Amino acid sequence: MAESSDLDRQIEQLKKCEIIKEAEVKALCAKAREILIEESNVQRVDSPVTVCGDIHGQFYDLKELFKVGGDVPETNYLFMGDFVDRGFYSVETFLLLLALKNFIVYVLSQVRYPDRITLIRGNHESRQITQVYGFYDECLRKYGSITVWRYCTEIFDYLSLSAIIDGKIFCVHGGLSPSIQTLDQIRTIDRKQEVSYVLCGNVAAILELNEHLQRDFTIFEAAPQESRGIPSKKPQADYFL
Repeated sequence: MAESSDLDRQIEQLKKCEIIKEAEVKALCAKAREILIEESNVQRVDSPVTVCGDIHGQFYDLKELFKVGGDVPETNYLFMGDFVDRGFYSVETFLLLLALKNFIVYVLSQVRYPDRITLIRGNHESRQITQVYGFYDECLRKYGSITVWRYCTEIFDYLSLSAIIDGKIFCVHGGLSPSIQTLDQIRTIDRKQEVSYVLCGNVAAILELNEHLQRDFTIFEAAPQESRGIPSKKPQADYFL
């Protein structure tokens, strides 16, 4: 009961966009790790489910999403990664999602709810990238040290890589390696590690389906640097005399 009460309080505090104590973050992440370590690289999700794209620390957009789409656990959610960076409230955003997942699994699952919130990993769930795009600095600013950043980035390593809805709809944050052809290949990946920034380049693909539903992928990279036009950095004048 004490654990449930603590989670209730933490969720209410985070819903107000208020940070929780460092020791509470440590405990929250430890509990989340116990849940996530049991999940598959290709996590099974049942419909109906609301699928959500990048949040990027936009806490108030997350609140609006719950307002419009329905609160947890009444609505089943699949979040597709990129919880942090760029926005001002990456700490509150990611910790609220972890707290909601913990609450559902440890408090509600034995009563009437299955797992109602699925979190998969995006390219920003990375130690290297978060040191560039804001999450690292935000943790340092809000807690006075990088300890909370370390707790959170350790959790990133345990997030599922993808999800499949009703065994039919495949969901992943970004593009796949050209060498991956089957779900079983994804299932065998050791995901519990930092993803090298070198492997996060911009690779795109066009999928073509013919009348027999045969697939053909065209995979391409970003335009070569030498072919790119570079705009002038000289500011335009407001007016001419």
